[in-house]
Amino acid sequence: MPIRTRFTTWRTFATAAIALLPAAFLTPAAAHSAPRESQPVYSYENAVREAVWVDTGLDGDGDGKTDRVAVDIVRPREAAQQGRKVPVIMDASPYYSCCGRGNEGQKKTYDANGDVAQMPLFYDNYFVPRGYAFVGVDLAGTNRSDGCVDVGGRSDIRSAKAVVDWLGGRAKAYTTRTGTVRAKATWTNGTTGMIGKSWDGTIANGVAATGVEGLKTVVPISAISSWYDYYFAKGAPLYDSGPDWLSDYVDSPDARAKCAAVQQKLVDGAPRTGDWTPLWTERDYVKDAGRVQASVFLIHGLQDLNVRTKHFGQWWDALAKNGVERKIWLSQTGHVDPFDFRRAAWVDTLHRWFDHELLGYDNGIDREPMADIERHPDQWVTSTVWPPSGTRTATLRPAAGSQPGVGTLGLSGGTGTETFTDNPQLSETDWAAQIDTPTRDKAGFVTGPLARDVRLSGSSKVTVTATPTTATAHLSAVLVDLGPDTIRDYAASGEGITTLTDRTCWGASTAGDSACFKATRAKTADVDYTVVSRGWADLGNHASDGKGVPLTPGKAYTITLDLAASDHVVPKGHRLALIVAGTDKDLIDPPADTPTLTLDLSRTSARVPLVGGAAAFARATPGSPAAPSEATVLDGVRAPHTQRVPR
Repeated sequence: MPIRTRFTTWRTFATAAIALLPAAFLTPAAAHSAPRESQPVYSYENAVREAVWVDTGLDGDGDGKTDRVAVDIVRPREAAQQGRKVPVIMDASPYYSCCGRGNEGQKKTYDANGDVAQMPLFYDNYFVPRGYAFVGVDLAGTNRSDGCVDVGGRSDIRSAKAVVDWLGGRAKAYTTRTGTVRAKATWTNGTTGMIGKSWDGTIANGVAATGVEGLKTVVPISAISSWYDYYFAKGAPLYDSGPDWLSDYVDSPDARAKCAAVQQKLVDGAPRTGDWTPLWTERDYVKDAGRVQASVFLIHGLQDLNVRTKHFGQWWDALAKNGVERKIWLSQTGHVDPFDFRRAAWVDTLHRWFDHELLGYDNGIDREPMADIERHPDQWVTSTVWPPSGTRTATLRPAAGSQPGVGTLGLSGGTGTETFTDNPQLSETDWAAQIDTPTRDKAGFVTGPLARDVRLSGSSKVTVTATPTTATAHLSAVLVDLGPDTIRDYAASGEGITTLTDRTCWGASTAGDSACFKATRAKTADVDYTVVSRGWADLGNHASDGKGVPLTPGKAYTITLDLAASDHVVPKGHRLALIVAGTDKDLIDPPADTPTLTLDLSRTSARVPLVGGAAAFARATPGSPAAPSEATVLDGVRAPHTQRVPR
């Protein structure tokens, strides 16, 4: 598929559109040249605040009426008075009433007329004065919307897509939840951008994957790209619950009373076996990446263990394959919004992105490096493209060492076997801490100290041939950078940030909606090792990603584990390790049995995307891998844990 040339098209559009802007909207310099940045020239205090209910065309709650979703709007009053139609920034969320948004858990509040008084987050405070409308959509089944939450399915996506269609004049809306008076979006030019973190960003991905007209850009932050991969990793369950629990968690009281049938469909369609079902196909946006017409500005924490980094990796690769314009930020944090790990740069970059994508301003952001990557806490580097040019897959092979379970890792093939027994009470931090010590619970393979830096960029795969002693077995594969460093403490409660008491302000405020938010700083940890990437699988899925079968004890099986996407430099003097083990405590659930597994090292390998490929690895590892001089226990972050709510 040819690369799209939208930016050239938009510059042509922008030239015509800018000529129509009123002088009040332009900076003095812009009176003589095309504007490069929208300015806060409109009153936030006097902004229009209103609510409409958009008809989704579905009857999810089975009450015989089509569902209407609540849409709260904040838009500049003066623009409407001047006859200027504005673009829309939209965040569609299930969390506006149950749980809150942002680091401070803000919820929507309403005035006596039922219009929004506080819109969570800074988007409305900052962008409405700059000539945008902000729209906060309650997903079906939440807050003031009809219908049922179906966790990324047809109802969720239609909730938001219908609003994009209404903004473009293609759907119906009403001034009340049950009334007949129509509402029309005559104040917008039909150009929409979607943004959101976690589930909200997931909805942006899903709506973009419909190819809906009028959606020009999406900004998914820590977002899901396929709901199966939120709950399972090649058959291995990541949580002890399914989408039915999550639906109930966010359902409004009205939805809980009406949506038992939808809840049951979620139970039936998401069996705990980890088998792929039509429910998961419906919630897989990656397969529809070819329909995406919007540009994508993607943000993700490389240590996100809630929405794990496989989500951004497979979405990014699919978008690239289909020629979608895109940009990416990768931080060292866990499940954290960029407003809380790089605030000033984030607000500036997001402002410029929306100005370019929605207003058509030629501000140069499309000519800047594609990727920003946090290499150390608050220290960022850029890449012209991501993964960088010259990134190629290197196949690394484990070999047995002089002690059981303490092997070597290199380009040459290994022989022999290694054996370990699944211990569900241990995690990747336990394995890495004792990488140089023989233990019964893992098999570790390590390079010698590197002679030069090696950069891993992209998604790795580990192929394992293992013989189990039981009918069920789960596998974990972990890549680890062994060496001292200071990193963001992603396993702490703030997942790499500490929230302070002082506030910084981003936009205009009213009595009911402050633009001032608690500041943050990086929370760091001094460590002896850093987990770079992880992957998991149920060995019963050896023959099919989508269906598991019982194992025959004593029989060898080969399976490939998909490791999460990453971008990490293993510095000169550090070592790179591959660990293969069983249950990764609190990151996957254990199998029904407690297997001992024997690895066939001649049929086990890791395919790792390295800048410079195998040649770069060879230059960094001259000679034979050196064994550690003594076995010591290494320090890292505390054992990771996850929450089962994508917030």
